[in-house]
Amino acid sequence: MEKVSKSTYHSHQQAQDLITGSEVLLRSLLLEEVECVFGYPGGNVLYIYDAMVGNPDFKHILTRHEQGAIHAADGYARSTGKVGVCIATSGPGATNLVTGIATAYFDSVPLVIITGNVPTAVMGTDAFQEADIMSITMSITKHSYLVRDVHDLPRIIHEAFHIANTGRKGPVLIDIPKDVSNQKMIFDPSNNINIRGYSEVPSPDHNEIDQFIQAIAESQRPIIIAGGGVVYSNASQELLEFVNITKIPVTTTLLGLGGFPSAHELCLGMPGHHGTYAANTAIQNADLIISIGSRFDDRVTMKLDGFAPLAQRIAHIDIDPAEIGKNIHTHLACVGDIKAVLEYANTKAMPAESSSWIKKVQQNKIMYPLRYKDSDTELKPQFVLEMINETTQGNAIITTDVGQHQMWVAQFYKFQHPRSLITSGGLGTMGFGFPSAIGAQIGNPDRLVVSINGDGGMQMCAQEMAICAIQHIPVKIVVINNQVLGMVKQQQQIMYDERFSHIDLAGSPNFVKLAEAYGIKGLSASNKEDALRIWQEALETPGPVLVEFVVPKEENVYPMVLPGTTLDQMIMGEFE
Repeated sequence: MEKVSKSTYHSHQQAQDLITGSEVLLRSLLLEEVECVFGYPGGNVLYIYDAMVGNPDFKHILTRHEQGAIHAADGYARSTGKVGVCIATSGPGATNLVTGIATAYFDSVPLVIITGNVPTAVMGTDAFQEADIMSITMSITKHSYLVRDVHDLPRIIHEAFHIANTGRKGPVLIDIPKDVSNQKMIFDPSNNINIRGYSEVPSPDHNEIDQFIQAIAESQRPIIIAGGGVVYSNASQELLEFVNITKIPVTTTLLGLGGFPSAHELCLGMPGHHGTYAANTAIQNADLIISIGSRFDDRVTMKLDGFAPLAQRIAHIDIDPAEIGKNIHTHLACVGDIKAVLEYANTKAMPAESSSWIKKVQQNKIMYPLRYKDSDTELKPQFVLEMINETTQGNAIITTDVGQHQMWVAQFYKFQHPRSLITSGGLGTMGFGFPSAIGAQIGNPDRLVVSINGDGGMQMCAQEMAICAIQHIPVKIVVINNQVLGMVKQQQQIMYDERFSHIDLAGSPNFVKLAEAYGIKGLSASNKEDALRIWQEALETPGPVLVEFVVPKEENVYPMVLPGTTLDQMIMGEFE
């Protein structure tokens, strides 16, 4: 879609153009340079959908479920760095968005969510399809608006985009009663931002940065934990420069994958619950921990009172002051945008005195790599991920659902670029992987997008295959089918003495036939030879393709750190 500046767009309108709130909404979204909106209509947003008729500038994609709409908007936002937008009606339409709102909130994703509501005259009367969505989502939105006067709508939309995409980013909700969407006003775009109580991120304190630079000079075993903040602040290049100067090993959290190139000699992989031996051991033996845009999530730290026991100092750089010291006591704090912090740090940074430390962590990478027992008769999921990595050279946008396959992606796919992994980290939302790929593909039409799902999560939003077929969205849909809720099975096996309870997914549909029912090519393989052949066929096929890889249900994700234990108490599986 051709982008239109506010001044140009406004000049095309009549000076005294009396329009409805619905038309105000559409024009305002276009002025915010929104490329695509994902949504699902209903009674209390029908004025808004009516305004879309005959509007060639406004692109809307009809999903098959509201959760599909918000996950698609989320994938668009994560992969592009822009604000994702979705629309749903009141009541069940709005409440179906709640899981997606929480997913975006936990992972600091900028979204603007537009919901309809019942007319203001009947609000509070338990009217048909009435739900107080503002109260329901209060704890999982960055900000919320209830529009009671159409004249406030241009300002509210402009503010919502600003709030969603500045500071620590997050979802903003705009609730529009039906009568407000039909009220008329002379359209006057809002250009000014003056939000009481909302302040911009301050410039980083150079004295604070100088202190952690000094701490590096005084350390012998430093380690960087790079999180999603590196990606969201577009600071990947600055981090690479910082590491090349200081020679400090790096471990990247799940959301930080891609923020630092996996192939770099100082990259140790992911830490935590299913982290690498090299990463977890380095954290436990480091004398200086530098967290950059990571919030010390419990899946990274595991048992808190045993986390980094030899660290004499812990430095935390984050855009959100509320994260400093929240989970881990911090000795050196720096609040600010990661990119700005690292830009200044790179002017002062010096190599750390850590050559013997680097030698040790690199030895651990060599001695304890990620391994699995391959098979000539069965198709192992790790082999599938290695195959996908090799054929795409780490350059695809990968979206995942949640479960074992998500961890295998984190371990065996070698991400080289930021915004190339789209996954639900903080909330762990099943059903996220496939619809988020649709949004990522729309935001990146020239990139290869591969959606990797388990057979459980795929069934939660499989209906969105209709969009790929109708809109010719060329997502390559991978289903790792082990006929079981794999991560739950693994935990029941290890932590609940193999008392397996309600994990059997053997009654799942034939995924190839399901894809074909939607008009999408479906392929399946259960051995290496067929896997290599059908994956190549999928890559060479224009348009969407579903590829099912049938793998053994017994396969587990290792290493694994059990809850209540420390990072150095790793279970290594068959290579114990």
